[in-house]
Amino acid sequence: MLSAMKANMMMAAAAKPAGGGDVEKVFAPFDVSYFPSQIFWLLLSFFVLYFLLSRIFLPRISETLEERSSRIADDLDAASRMQREAEEAEKAYERALADAKAKAHNVAETTRQSVDAEIATELEAADAEAARQAEAAEARIRQVRAKALANIESVAAEAAQATVEALTGKSVTAATVKSALN
Repeated sequence: MLSAMKANMMMAAAAKPAGGGDVEKVFAPFDVSYFPSQIFWLLLSFFVLYFLLSRIFLPRISETLEERSSRIADDLDAASRMQREAEEAEKAYERALADAKAKAHNVAETTRQSVDAEIATELEAADAEAARQAEAAEARIRQVRAKALANIESVAAEAAQATVEALTGKSVTAATVKSALN
């Protein structure tokens, strides 16, 4: 940088009129007589800015960045915790749903079995009642048949006696008709 300034100053000196007339003034930042004060203010500004940045601004920025990173880490932890809780809740829901389905299946199966047992019991009772009624009817039929068979001889005798009387006009005794039928 100093060599560039020297080159500029040499160019400015070369641009001076040769007759010693009005000397052109050099641009102040390139004038070597101002260098010590410029370097002083440069160093003073640099150290003030360095102090302000290192002691005030950068700690605040660093604090803000740390706060953000810790907040992000906390949010990520909370999100992962909530995700685990959601997965656990889903598993609990699926278990409860499976238990409810199993209970419903058991209740349906138990109900079906009890209804089947009740129907079987009622069918057995109805079959027993039908068998009892059929037996009673057969007994009555046997009694009626026995009575009819017992009376058939007397009915036949009476019919034969009535037929003989109608055909011959003579009255025949029941004992005579019975002896003729046997």
